[in-house]
Amino acid sequence: MQKDLIIQKLKEQGLRITKQRLILLDIILEEDCSCCKEIYYKASQKDNRIGSATVYRMINTLEEIGAISRKNMYKVDCSPECRKENACTIELEDNTVIELNEEKWNQIIRTGLAACGYAADGQKVRSITARSRTRECVEA
Repeated sequence: MQKDLIIQKLKEQGLRITKQRLILLDIILEEDCSCCKEIYYKASQKDNRIGSATVYRMINTLEEIGAISRKNMYKVDCSPECRKENACTIELEDNTVIELNEEKWNQIIRTGLAACGYAADGQKVRSITARSRTRECVEA
């Protein structure tokens, strides 16, 4: 599903869907690559005609169309059409566990931000980074 959507967006940008682009896309979708060099290394093993410039151009193109985020270490971001189930799990101190789908999670975050004066009405959340409590936080 994600691959088809990305290919469609690449075509909309006027790009040909070459064998090399498909190899790079497969590597990014299937592997945990932390940098362009890793992607290049894996791609060159599959097709030795893929150069590092091709990898960098593909990464830049995928970032431009919103398919990846370098903040997410070259992992494909979920598209706006995606409605993941169990996008968020919240555990309360009484051991109650709440499972939220992506739509409900975003609704709760937007409502909370608006109530606290942080977000304009209708403004969408791009990303959230949560940090688990460390021992130092608990003891402080």
